[in-house]
Amino acid sequence: MTAGTVICWRHGRTAYNASTRMQGTIDIPLDEIGQWQVEQAALDLWRRHAPTRIVASDLGRARATAQQLADLVGLQVGVDTRLRERSFGEWEGLTAEEIAEQWPEEFAVWQRGGDPKRMGAESRAAVAERFSAAVRELAAPMAHDETLVLVSHGAAVSLGLTALLGLDAVAWRGLVGLHNAHWSVLRASRGDAWPAWRMEAHNVGPSVVVADWNAGVPAENLPSSAADAMRG
Repeated sequence: MTAGTVICWRHGRTAYNASTRMQGTIDIPLDEIGQWQVEQAALDLWRRHAPTRIVASDLGRARATAQQLADLVGLQVGVDTRLRERSFGEWEGLTAEEIAEQWPEEFAVWQRGGDPKRMGAESRAAVAERFSAAVRELAAPMAHDETLVLVSHGAAVSLGLTALLGLDAVAWRGLVGLHNAHWSVLRASRGDAWPAWRMEAHNVGPSVVVADWNAGVPAENLPSSAADAMRG
């Protein structure tokens, strides 16, 4: 079992995030604020954790987020499709209001933590399994002083964390979802302890009020360059 650090980093904001549309596997790029978010977050993440490897989902918003960090630290971005967002089937591109109107019974099941079948979404358990399997495999060769950054998506990270922490696939509701361009920090448990992973920090990002972060308003103490970050 690895003794290194694993960071699960959510991509920056997209137009679908801003309009609260179900994004899923639709390949939406970062918007202007999302690009600003990943620039700020990459500096902060680099300063705190000194990544030694970066692997991203194959979706463009995750790869663009990963590349921002890779350019800072001089690493290549690997790609693993197991880190991609959960598929929401026919709900992708719709708002919650539109889903509730068009799929009332299925939406009620969804809100109770179930997996409605008719709209073709990937099950919570399937997402949790593929994401956690990717983490275990990618982290296995790490040394204790290495840091692996996995760049992924909100639902995928939440569900993957539940599996890694020994929770069932509905228990993700006990975890606050990651804000855009925020991350969770995991460390391996010692020996054969169960669960095999411990959460050291969750929903971490630059010290900016959430409303300002979502609006692209920087805090006065945020570094604006790599040089500033190193001085911090």
